[in-house]
Amino acid sequence: MNWFFWALLSAFFAGLTAILAKKGVAGIDSNLATAIRTTVVLVFSWAIVLATNPRFSLAAISRRAWLFLTLSGLATGLSWLCYFRALQLGKASRVAPVDKLSVVFAIALAALVLHEKLGWQHWVGGSLIVIGALIIAWK
Repeated sequence: MNWFFWALLSAFFAGLTAILAKKGVAGIDSNLATAIRTTVVLVFSWAIVLATNPRFSLAAISRRAWLFLTLSGLATGLSWLCYFRALQLGKASRVAPVDKLSVVFAIALAALVLHEKLGWQHWVGGSLIVIGALIIAWK
């Protein structure tokens, strides 16, 4: 099982998340819904860590790793808060594709911050993602 398999599973579960979240956010505050989801993710993540690596050491993690994982967590939290609010206000079939513009942002940031080289596939694929999201979002 290579990266592509895991990426497809991630995409499937992200798609499922949109549908389940849309059902779950109905009738409650979107921030509360995000907090509930985040708690479930927290408990689930720690259960996986403890089940697969019971001898982990938090002290072995570098300050740099802590910094970037903390910033990533903050970005995730902000993303989820915005996503749940968008789901509360819009249709999942329109919100989810616009949310997937994150792929285009990730490609651009990988080039700018990580200095990854972009090939024609990135430009064409990223453009198609933007065009697709705009077509779906267009009313």
